[in-house]
Amino acid sequence: MPRLQLLSFDHAPALLAFERENRAYFAASVPDRGDHYFAHFDERHRALMAEQEAGLCLFHVLVEDGGAVVGRVNLIDVADGSAELGYRIAEKAAGRGVATAAVREACELAVTEYGLTALRAVTTLDNPGSRAVLARTGFLPDGEIDLDGRPGLRFLRDLRTPA
Repeated sequence: MPRLQLLSFDHAPALLAFERENRAYFAASVPDRGDHYFAHFDERHRALMAEQEAGLCLFHVLVEDGGAVVGRVNLIDVADGSAELGYRIAEKAAGRGVATAAVREACELAVTEYGLTALRAVTTLDNPGSRAVLARTGFLPDGEIDLDGRPGLRFLRDLRTPA
């Protein structure tokens, strides 16, 4: 099973490879990052690391034994004991429980390492896999939203109660 690691500068090459390899797969269920993201990846990575250093976000990668990144699990907009959870798992790792295990681990880290008490998450209605992961890990629906023109749901997870 891949290991969840806090994002570092050393992860940049493997992270870029992960994003490139899975771009079309991700675009089928979430808005595409766009060409600018890939053309300016190093700049963006430095900016993410600065946000993490400032405590605004906590970015994680799922790393296989050989060093390949097979997923991302991020806690963004960290403030007032809560954050928004976002994740993406490589197509080759989908359907094997990797996302559920990674989200569970991120919830545990949110409590034990980061002192958070609540997490938020969003997903589109046409992404049943993501909705299932959120349900299995204790997130509850909390209203409908619009995600870049696509209907979606907002979820909440109270970390003070067991999932």
